Amino acid sequence: MGFSQLETFEFIGKTENRAKLFFRKFCWKNGHIFCSDCNSYKIYRLKGKKFRCKRCGNTFHDFSNRWIGQSRVPLKKLLWIIKLFELDVSAHKMAAQVGLSYPTVLRACHLIRKALLVAESDFWASGEVELDESYFGGRRKGKRGRGAAGKVPVFGILERHGKVKVTVVKNVTAESLLNETVKMVRRGAIVYTDKFRGYDALMFCGYRHLRVDHGKRFATGKVYINGLEGFWSYAKERLAKFHGVSKEYFPGYLNEMAFRYNHRHEIIFEKLVKIITNLVQDPL
Repeated sequence: MGFSQLETFEFIGKTENRAKLFFRKFCWKNGHIFCSDCNSYKIYRLKGKKFRCKRCGNTFHDFSNRWIGQSRVPLKKLLWIIKLFELDVSAHKMAAQVGLSYPTVLRACHLIRKALLVAESDFWASGEVELDESYFGGRRKGKRGRGAAGKVPVFGILERHGKVKVTVVKNVTAESLLNETVKMVRRGAIVYTDKFRGYDALMFCGYRHLRVDHGKRFATGKVYINGLEGFWSYAKERLAKFHGVSKEYFPGYLNEMAFRYNHRHEIIFEKLVKIITNLVQDPL
């Protein structure tokens, strides 16, 4: 269902019922209703627009066990929040445009980011892969680069001609970096890094490990990590507009940057709607 014309979108977001029907189509593929607990299609309708499963006895409605069901925002306003989120509008401006309080809109945005974090958790990289770490936040003066005071260490994996995946880590020890790599990069991949000693053990774990020495040059043929460095610049520039993000919510904001980067040449509105209407336990 495409929404290239604003008039079509405004029509859907005009009433609560139209918005509900729109979200409902994303919940039930081809209109086939199934139990949100056991996935059985053997269900029957109850009063109050609810359903009951014949197999497990679960009573549910259209948005049970879905991210959208955790929102208390009216559906027509939630639809506009998702649209404005797609357009990267700040929560303060969203609140003014949709007529809700800033805390209410911010909670809705956090819910979208939480759903995004789960949706993007299933990641495997193969082929040619770049690895690098970076540091975000922190206003105190301290050492620059690795070990920078007051900053959050982040580990990044980029599959060339594919997606980027970023994870907040406790530290950038060899053990931490190796654990994250093994979880998300298939054995046999060609892995590119800089000269940081934390990557020394990669060659013993089934990877072909090639390094670039940034003290001498930024690339040697195909040996470079320019893709990830480009993402770091992209993410830091966009995150700067939030004027500081708490550590509690930072993983969600960081993952949002990766999602936007991975789909930067696409219209992401329908992707966001699909994710917010997904079952909470569904890893996509």
